[in-house]
Amino acid sequence: MKSILVIGLGRFGRHFAQKLMDLRNEVMIVDKNADLINELAPQFTDSYIGDCTREDLISSLGVRNFDLCMVAIGEDFQSSLVTTSLLKQYGAPCVIAKANQEIQADLLKKIGADQIVYPEREMAEKLAVRYTAQNVFDSIELTDHYALYEIPIVQSWSGQTIGSLDVRRKYRVNIVGVKRNDELLPIPGADFVFSVNDHVIVIGKHTDLQKLTAKT
Repeated sequence: MKSILVIGLGRFGRHFAQKLMDLRNEVMIVDKNADLINELAPQFTDSYIGDCTREDLISSLGVRNFDLCMVAIGEDFQSSLVTTSLLKQYGAPCVIAKANQEIQADLLKKIGADQIVYPEREMAEKLAVRYTAQNVFDSIELTDHYALYEIPIVQSWSGQTIGSLDVRRKYRVNIVGVKRNDELLPIPGADFVFSVNDHVIVIGKHTDLQKLTAKT
């Protein structure tokens, strides 16, 4: 369990904060919209109404005590910059900031942001992969060249073991998990036997993953 501060309760900030709570973290939310905070406050560990571009507010939050601080301010980039800078000045150990463009990311990094996230871009890339590649149920971009895909098994795999199929050599991907009836079975062994409706979680180069999906 971690202690996390989320500043900015737009769509991304709200979904991020709620998922953190679902994962049993302690989450404090902050936004200058009083109606929004009053509505959401019962769902979270703590809440505060205020403008995080004010130094006195940041100093009162005890930001050095949070494991991470997420700056999820969406529309007002100047506020995002000021808030990120103040968080670092007051000792926040890890500040993650939301950006929409590379130039925003560069500026946020220069004033101390430890990590940058691009929610819109990441979602767009994931959807592009899903609707371009055949039978991709989910995907995670790891680098420009490598990704993680959830795909159905090749039908001829049903009833066979991972070891007998020699997937790593034949397809140049690694199987890191199997989904069966919505249950994730991580790191299956060589003696794991596939069933007809199984999905595999595979990691590899985009080019190799796309060749494999074409066979499913």
